[in-house]
Amino acid sequence: MKIVSYNVNGIRAAMNKGFVDWLKETNPDIIGLQEVKAMENQIDKAIFEDMGYHIYWYPAVKKGYSGVAILTKEKPQNVVYGMDMPTYDDEGRMIRADFGDFSFISAYFPSGTTGDIRQDFKYQFLDDIYGFTQDLIQKNPNLILSGDYNICHKPIDIHNPVSNKNSSGFLPEERAWMDKFTASGFDDSFRLFNTDPHHYTWWSYRAGSRAKNLGWRIDYHMTTNSMKDKVKNSIILPDAHHSDHCPIMIEIERK
Repeated sequence: MKIVSYNVNGIRAAMNKGFVDWLKETNPDIIGLQEVKAMENQIDKAIFEDMGYHIYWYPAVKKGYSGVAILTKEKPQNVVYGMDMPTYDDEGRMIRADFGDFSFISAYFPSGTTGDIRQDFKYQFLDDIYGFTQDLIQKNPNLILSGDYNICHKPIDIHNPVSNKNSSGFLPEERAWMDKFTASGFDDSFRLFNTDPHHYTWWSYRAGSRAKNLGWRIDYHMTTNSMKDKVKNSIILPDAHHSDHCPIMIEIERK
């Protein structure tokens, strides 16, 4: 089974840049989207339904902002919208689909780049999602938590760790949270297969950053330790250019 996560930075903008043709060609079984920036009635759902996808959409209350979605060819047994925490749910931060042998989450972690207020909001979210996931894996032990975490975990995950040491997304507190999170029962699936540098999932639009591969790896498929034997591959797809992010894909073996 192929599962993709993709921060599309506006689904309508991505569709105007060839996202639909890319999706047909890549043909994932499940794709989790972040930053859809659209209400469900603002897209032509038939385009995706004709490809065989069931559509589950969770936009932010604020129009043109945030929002997540899951498109899946296998109908889930259950879909859960949000974290039951209105502060985050109003921003459309998380959606979960439960299947027979695993659960998949598409999540969009807050950014702290606009200043101290949002950075503090991000820290609160990190605290809350940590507790949320620890409770969840007691009930759903086979969990894939995918999406834009807005954090580079280690120096290998960012093109210039020295100059960015005080940048939101690579702050010591954020990286310490990633240490705690991965120690709590989650694997960074990409690093199960690839320990090389210079693999990124986001590039600034400024100064030709993407052409020069001056990027950050902030998108992850985090898988619970119990799934390690089921994870067969985890890759980054940098040739997809529909967003300032690129998609990431994991392949898992089903029973």
